[in-house]
Amino acid sequence: MRGNGSFKPGQWLAMAGRKSPWGSGGSSGGNGGGGNGDEPPASGNGDGAPSGDPPPDQKPQGPRNPWLKPDDYTSGERRSANIEDIFRGRKKGPGGGGGGGGGFPSLPPRPDGKSWWPVILGGAALIWLLGSSTHQLSPKEQGIVTTFGKYSRTIGSGVNFTAPWPFQTVTTRDVTSVTNDVIPEGEGENLVLTSDQNLIDLSYQVRWNIKNLELFTFASTRPEETVREVAEAAMRLSVAEVPLRAVWDGTGRGQLEANTRRRMQEILDAYRTGVNVIGVDIKKADPPEKVADAFQKVNVAQQNAERDKANAQAWAQQTLARAEGEAAAFDKVYAEYRLSPQVTRQRMYYETMERVLSANDKVVVEANGVTPYLPLPELRRRAAEQPQQGGQ
Repeated sequence: MRGNGSFKPGQWLAMAGRKSPWGSGGSSGGNGGGGNGDEPPASGNGDGAPSGDPPPDQKPQGPRNPWLKPDDYTSGERRSANIEDIFRGRKKGPGGGGGGGGGFPSLPPRPDGKSWWPVILGGAALIWLLGSSTHQLSPKEQGIVTTFGKYSRTIGSGVNFTAPWPFQTVTTRDVTSVTNDVIPEGEGENLVLTSDQNLIDLSYQVRWNIKNLELFTFASTRPEETVREVAEAAMRLSVAEVPLRAVWDGTGRGQLEANTRRRMQEILDAYRTGVNVIGVDIKKADPPEKVADAFQKVNVAQQNAERDKANAQAWAQQTLARAEGEAAAFDKVYAEYRLSPQVTRQRMYYETMERVLSANDKVVVEANGVTPYLPLPELRRRAAEQPQQGGQ
């Protein structure tokens, strides 16, 4: 023991025959003869300090930092290990060489002795340049080229070249495919007012595509929603011009669809949306659900009225045709009568008497020398039976 007879922690471990995890004790008076437990004892220098260690007056007080090498004890002050001290040993391989202990493996040199890294970096730059500058568009697509976010031009189908990203960017979109919008979406009602102040549940489909990609992209923030809203406005305006019957029974649907499409195109062109309206098709035109039964009864009554009206018109046409035919026949008879009135009068008398007497069973004749009663039907029957009896 030295000094005041106190023992350092390393000395107690050395006396107990155990090794200190911190190496030698590190007091200015000596090391207690312990060492660090992992290295063989070094030759003393008279003060008990091993050779190679810093002088006793420069050794830090307290336990030795396990992350520091003896060369790091350059002053008498203690310091904490930094990240370079911790990973210093890992950067060097066994025996102090490089390339081991978790470092990145180095590439073998080229035949001329130069590094491969310039070639690799150059190839990556070339691939990036070609990939961001070449654009292959299908026949249905067009692309918007922007330079630092500002519109530059529109490119078509095929192979196109632009400046690499981030100088120029290309946004492609299908401009030939037809978009079908069904209004309303789902199974909800879409009540529209007609010109005769009736409500009708209307469902229709709008078909459109893009005719100007620049306007479609930049002139409106939400062009799809704009198309739907314009379609609803145009349809309600067109339905308000026609009565319920024209929409319900389909007699005016063709004109209604054409008017809606024309109005839609005019409004969308005024908005500069770049949209081409192909057509409008009405899918359903039914009365409101709450009054569907009443509408059905009215429809049946109207159908019956139309049927009776058609039957009356047919009967009137037949009667008129028959009257016209009889009048034409009378005109012909009158023309013959004017040529020979007596003969025509006698013939008309005979024809009239034949038509009248053929339906009577009894005939009374008032004439001299003629039997007053002639049973004409009986005479006819007997005349018909005589040939049958003669044949037997």
